[in-house]
Amino acid sequence: MKNSPLHQKHIQRQAKMADFGGWLMPIEYPGAGVLAEHKAVRERVGLFDVSHLGKASVSGPGSLEFLNLMFTNDLSRITDGKAQYTLLCNDDGGVVDDLIAYKNSDEDFFLIPNASNTADVVRVLQSQAPQGISVTNLHEEFGVLALQGPDAQAVIESLGVNPTMDYMAFAHVMIGGCDVILCRTGYTGEHGYEIVPRWDDAEVVWDVLVQAMQAFDGEVCGLGARDTLRTEMGYPLHGHELTLEITPVQASAGWAIGWKKVNFRGATSLRAEREEGTVRTLRALKSNDRGIPRAGMVVKDMQGAEVGVVTSGTFSPSLKAGIALALINPGLSEGDEVVIDVRGRTSLATIASLPFSPSHVR
Repeated sequence: MKNSPLHQKHIQRQAKMADFGGWLMPIEYPGAGVLAEHKAVRERVGLFDVSHLGKASVSGPGSLEFLNLMFTNDLSRITDGKAQYTLLCNDDGGVVDDLIAYKNSDEDFFLIPNASNTADVVRVLQSQAPQGISVTNLHEEFGVLALQGPDAQAVIESLGVNPTMDYMAFAHVMIGGCDVILCRTGYTGEHGYEIVPRWDDAEVVWDVLVQAMQAFDGEVCGLGARDTLRTEMGYPLHGHELTLEITPVQASAGWAIGWKKVNFRGATSLRAEREEGTVRTLRALKSNDRGIPRAGMVVKDMQGAEVGVVTSGTFSPSLKAGIALALINPGLSEGDEVVIDVRGRTSLATIASLPFSPSHVR
């Protein structure tokens, strides 16, 4: 089990810890808990340690063209200093990982994949990279912090940093005397930033942000709240909504595919699936009773026929109800009722629209 560069900070706060992709990370903190941490992000500001996320670099002449062949989205559509959500698929259209690519230049990209998939992403890219292009695993070279919520910009401004930038843009700034990458990205649906310090600077940057948040009644947040926040937004999580068996077309992530590109990994399979139609599609479900859906639970129609499976489920602190993301038959549509098998009990739910909570990322 690997530890974040902020591991001792979490231990000092007596955080409840758990395994996330082979990393021991905080789920929640005493005195607040998931509900209070979630509320802080929606209404004020919260700070997460997400240093378990991977980091890698791709550099050298032709890096843009190479990555455009490897990833689904079209990196030629963004300029230097911008980031893009994209996916690395296999030839069958299955998702090796979803990640964010940060473009420094046509010859220099910084990648943030998921923790447990970083080695696979680096391995695939290294195996395919032409001569002159370097792919480097930087997983334990950088930490990643996420400052999220309506007051996130004010917190950064209080540190003497100008955080005004477009969504999915990034810049190099100084926080606490440390050089960091400040990114207008996040996984909560709120206005926010992800801050990428060097590994050895992570504690300094963390302490500065924790101190600055106090003036805004902010909370240090664990990954439990991060999961409830992202589920309310309908954001996919690899291993749940995206897998080697669940394609981006099925997961309603076709918007992250550059369909006009001539070629990319998985293009033939994904185009065929798009044209023929999927046998299942990602939908949002909202419980009509006290049932709390969980991943793996069976979804049935009102006649009792199995029509799908829950990929992610939780209690929504914003809606005060159970919510879920589920892969279900495309014949069902918004407003239809379904039945979820919640540990042997039947729970009624309605197919809903996403997001469950308004998006404020822009």
